[in-house]
Amino acid sequence: MRCERSIQIATPPGVVWAVMTNVAHWPEWTPSVRRVEVPRSGPLQVGFAARLWVRGMPAATWVITELVEGRSFTWATRTPGARSVASHVVKPVASGCVVTLTVEVEGVGALLLRPLVARASRRNLRFEAEGLKRRAESLVVAR
Repeated sequence: MRCERSIQIATPPGVVWAVMTNVAHWPEWTPSVRRVEVPRSGPLQVGFAARLWVRGMPAATWVITELVEGRSFTWATRTPGARSVASHVVKPVASGCVVTLTVEVEGVGALLLRPLVARASRRNLRFEAEGLKRRAESLVVAR
């Protein structure tokens, strides 16, 4: 199962990247994430891990597997019967940037619960994209 959401944000890519990679603060701007535990501070890098309580999903520890500074990061988690991979991509455009969020879920658990997982994933991607847009654009207006 794969879900994707893109959104145009009228903010410089660097501002969006700063908001998006400050994982500990996600519950402040997206209702899809109820709680985050980040065991160590510092910049995102491959191997960085955070435990997230995502709406409609079991709590899970996500670990960054790929990172292109200022452009994208991908992280993955395993839960009983499923493996999830989520990517966050910032692409500069003339009016700011376009952010594309993708989640892929595979495994027997994903197959058995596909309608529920798909609905929760689509909703959470929408919440995350819209919340990121609001937060990033509000920071530029506030300056």
